[in-house]
Amino acid sequence: MTDIELQLDGKIEEVKGKLKQKYASLTDDDLMYQKGMEDEFFGRLERKIGKSKSDLRAEITNLINL
Repeated sequence: MTDIELQLDGKIEEVKGKLKQKYASLTDDDLMYQKGMEDEFFGRLERKIGKSKSDLRAEITNLINL
């Protein structure tokens, strides 16, 4: 498990809210997160937002650390 995955487990609701504010097109289904299913989570965001997984990981890390 990566550092971002460990951080997501504790702050997922906060991250989901911030992502919804920034990207109004995201739905609850897009933001569905389950422990151990991080690749699917990032894949849905990648398709919906159009950013690479590495860019999304960096953005989410920044959101977590705000």
